[in-house]
Amino acid sequence: MEIIKAEPAESRPRDQDRLTVALAQIAPVWLDRDRTLAKVLDQIHLAADQGCDLICFGEALVPGYPFWIERTDGARFNDPKQKAIFAHYLDQGVVIDRDLDPIAAAARDRGIAVYLGCMERAPDRGGHTLYCSLVYIDAEGVVRSVHRKLQPTYEERLAWGQGDGHGLRVHDLGAFRVGGLNCYENWLPLVRAAMYAQGEDLHVSAWPGGLHNTHDLIPVIAKEARSFVIAVSGLMRPQDFPADTPSLDEILDNSDAFLANGGSCLAAPDGRWIIEPVVDREALLVAELDHARVREERQNFDVAGHYSRPDVTRLTVNRERQSTAHFVDDTGHAE
Repeated sequence: MEIIKAEPAESRPRDQDRLTVALAQIAPVWLDRDRTLAKVLDQIHLAADQGCDLICFGEALVPGYPFWIERTDGARFNDPKQKAIFAHYLDQGVVIDRDLDPIAAAARDRGIAVYLGCMERAPDRGGHTLYCSLVYIDAEGVVRSVHRKLQPTYEERLAWGQGDGHGLRVHDLGAFRVGGLNCYENWLPLVRAAMYAQGEDLHVSAWPGGLHNTHDLIPVIAKEARSFVIAVSGLMRPQDFPADTPSLDEILDNSDAFLANGGSCLAAPDGRWIIEPVVDREALLVAELDHARVREERQNFDVAGHYSRPDVTRLTVNRERQSTAHFVDDTGHAE
């Protein structure tokens, strides 16, 4: 695994302001949950060996993005082939409380926080719909938030359900307050504003992979938020499909050398690159961040602070976890 390290942050006396982050640009073992989680574990240990406090992974990495849809006539209604692929996809989905125990244990044992993109098979919604979820596990191995993507994009709507605002949360990590969003959610000004309002100063944007997604947007978010902004992307090549993948020949016949070419990168609070986008290869990107840079850039612009006008414009955010039923048992206890 190639390790790419940014230049160290400028020397300052307050070391407690520092945070070392890792961006794991890797490919899944497509639609194989357990083998992909094994790759994730390897990256966690590698990042911990580099002294990292946080490691981030791309959108829907476990068990993989639904690349088959646009390559196999995925919009054909009631099609047996599409049903079979989806059934396999669903079977490999992630049940948070069941499948992420090894990831949580590694985070605890190595003292490193994790942002992991996964396809969540959600028992609280019946267990047969997948949600594109970004899971935050802290350095004590506790799952602190599960953010289900609010609005699947284009063909994703044929495979994923709509999420809710329950996971729009930030987390204290050293001197920083970190939050994350999935893919095109990062284009939504009101959703970004919900994160800024909570004091976010390290933003994690998770992507399935693609330089076109990250090279222009990430500096804009950094300048708007006056925050460090991570873009962590997946990678997908023909060799990353297992031989038993459903409809594999058709998928590959309609694919190029890269189905997703990465594009992971990291911008400073002034929009300048700390790590420019990396494409076409797996890599672990490592950088040390200095919180003083956030404070410096917010001297003249703080989007949720002195530059806001809540008396004129204000945002309301519903963070209730949505459910289709509310049960009250015979003791009167609500579930």
